[in-house]
Amino acid sequence: MTDDLPDDIPLVHDIDAKQLNRLQMEDYRDHRREVLTWLWTSGRVPAEGKGYSHSVVENTAYRLSKIYRWLWERDGYTASLTQGDADAFIEELRGRSWSDENKNQYVKALKRYFSWREYERGAGEWEPEQTYTPGQQTHHARDYLTLDERQLIRDAALDYATIPSYDHASADERDRWNIHLAQRFEKPKRDVTREDWERATSWKIPSLVATGLDAGLRPIEVERARVSWVDVPNAVLRIPKEQDSKGTNGGENWTVSLREDTARHLERWLDERRTRPKYDSRSELWLTSHSNPFGSDALNYILGKLCTEAGISTENRDISWYSIRHSTGTYMAREEGLAAAQDQLRHLSEQTTMRYDQAPPEDRRDALDRM
Repeated sequence: MTDDLPDDIPLVHDIDAKQLNRLQMEDYRDHRREVLTWLWTSGRVPAEGKGYSHSVVENTAYRLSKIYRWLWERDGYTASLTQGDADAFIEELRGRSWSDENKNQYVKALKRYFSWREYERGAGEWEPEQTYTPGQQTHHARDYLTLDERQLIRDAALDYATIPSYDHASADERDRWNIHLAQRFEKPKRDVTREDWERATSWKIPSLVATGLDAGLRPIEVERARVSWVDVPNAVLRIPKEQDSKGTNGGENWTVSLREDTARHLERWLDERRTRPKYDSRSELWLTSHSNPFGSDALNYILGKLCTEAGISTENRDISWYSIRHSTGTYMAREEGLAAAQDQLRHLSEQTTMRYDQAPPEDRRDALDRM
């Protein structure tokens, strides 16, 4: 594969050119050349310099062209798609009578585009909150947790992977837990100490779950969360906004509110975190037991364990970490309105937040009881 984009993959389609003046067309052509060349040479496996096949790049170019025309008709010319634009476009696809396979090709095209932005521009990764899977039911959004379930999850996190108090454990219990801790910390059972018992109980998961519930953190935001985001005295997270086209965010942050008890969880975790050697010289707020940032799989696993612990049924429900975010948006919109939900969830477009403008099932059930 050469570094030159094949000539038969058009940078500017004829239908695009009809909507652009000469300056806009040159700007758009330059932008497309950067994106499509990167997909061709590196997009499939960036770390190894492996690009996509000709057909994938050609199809992606075609679909991105249609997305840009949709955006120009809505907002005027730009050569920069934002995550808010992507969310709004995916939301609009719901009303189109296209096949789920076709719709999902547009999701894939956008994910490839945002991979380019991430690797070449340092922008944030885009994770669609909706996908279209052929042969399965199309989900408007993930099933979400009710208010009662949110509290159950918060409470269950306080018991996640913890052990009894050393002083209140019987001799038999201590012996069983010493065996467990010896395996966990990879040391002989005779070397297990009271300090090992103390460090086996952590504020990491309670702080992560509580923060996720309050802020509706996307998996990518959990992965990229930094200690510098946390403002305990004011009970907020200060999350850097997406970088702009010049590669800077201008120092702008989303100010995301937290509950007071969540701020206390974070304060205790930060105190504990300073004692954990694996966090030395690391800025990540949370790391897994293998010293890696949390990804979607790890977060979904934790949520699944918490649902089991809390007695929350997940049968016939599409429960994932995004269920937390969806519930945060739904109840924030109900309590404080769409503007508050938009700020809390860090949506760039109010159209994205509109999906949360719905009455939760318990509200509709109460209405039926009053009829």
